[in-house]
Amino acid sequence: MATRLEPRINHLARLVVERQRAEVPGFDRLPDDMRDLEIASAARHTFRGFLRGVRGLADTDAAVLRERATQRAAEGVPLTGLLRAYHVGAEVVADALSAAARPGEEAALLWLTRRLFTTVNSLAEQAAEAYLLGLADQQAAGRELAAALLRGDAPQEVAARCGLPLEPGYLVLSVRAPTAQEPVAARRLLHQVLVRLAPAADGRALSLPNGQGGHILLPVGTPHADLVRHLSTGLSRPVIAGAALAATPEDVPAAAEQAHRIAAIARSPGVHRLQDVLLDYHLAGSKDSADELAALLDPLDGHAGLLEAVAAFLDCDLDRRRTARALSVHPNTVDNRLARAAQLTGLDPHTTHGIQLFGAALTLRRLAEDPAVPG
Repeated sequence: MATRLEPRINHLARLVVERQRAEVPGFDRLPDDMRDLEIASAARHTFRGFLRGVRGLADTDAAVLRERATQRAAEGVPLTGLLRAYHVGAEVVADALSAAARPGEEAALLWLTRRLFTTVNSLAEQAAEAYLLGLADQQAAGRELAAALLRGDAPQEVAARCGLPLEPGYLVLSVRAPTAQEPVAARRLLHQVLVRLAPAADGRALSLPNGQGGHILLPVGTPHADLVRHLSTGLSRPVIAGAALAATPEDVPAAAEQAHRIAAIARSPGVHRLQDVLLDYHLAGSKDSADELAALLDPLDGHAGLLEAVAAFLDCDLDRRRTARALSVHPNTVDNRLARAAQLTGLDPHTTHGIQLFGAALTLRRLAEDPAVPG
């Protein structure tokens, strides 16, 4: 029965390519010549090896498949996609065996099907191992290049040594959670963000973790709308990201510092650029008056709920009902707390003067309390 498939190997390989392109995540982004030549060749190699194996001859040589798996890792195809590709191939062969079976060959069909999936499981395990080893090498090289770019320490030499491309410029993200977290959780968050942004970066993203999250370097042309879309859903917790543009690799250190400060200043989850936090960013850089400005909030310390009420009131655009919902209190409670805050500080958060000073003081207070913010 198996020998009846030999004349159809080329057809079956083309069918595998078509199904993988339609069904396997990431394969649709591979170049046409790679799908039509390289993947089809690997499929033919696997099919012929399986047919030799069922005749008691040498089975499939997995070296070619391990090499292809390493390439898929470098191309950004997810591991789940690679494993799905193997199962697509198995389904194509299983269907072909069923179609080739004749009456009375049920036992042979069952044996061949079991042998098929045993073979596929073995090959998939070896491919997964090669993929993960390749991915580990790629990630280590990527972190080394990211560190060189962020330090401004000969990134061209590192890129050449690691065999990685150097982008003409980078969109630099500084990623953190809205609240402090343990280093392990910070690394996990950075990894989740990196996975979410992989489609937008075509597998060319670099990352380097730190104690609160880390930096991600994307190709300079990555659309801002793609960042917002990919980071708005699918994460285990909200994330705040500051974004800054580095027009050249040499500009990355300055862009990283700007992105880090933007992320520290930003209050709400999402992707923030300089124009989104421009006033707070500017005020936070005025060292000679910062202490006195931040001290405007000192009278509120020790009075439960007053500082939170003022901050929420500004975040909710002076809408007392939205503020009440955000704090889970009655609107009258918001009014009472704001009135008490005005009495203690001499600043009315309903006035333009009060709004500006409260907003600047809150920004400076947050920056002073965040150990990750550069001085």
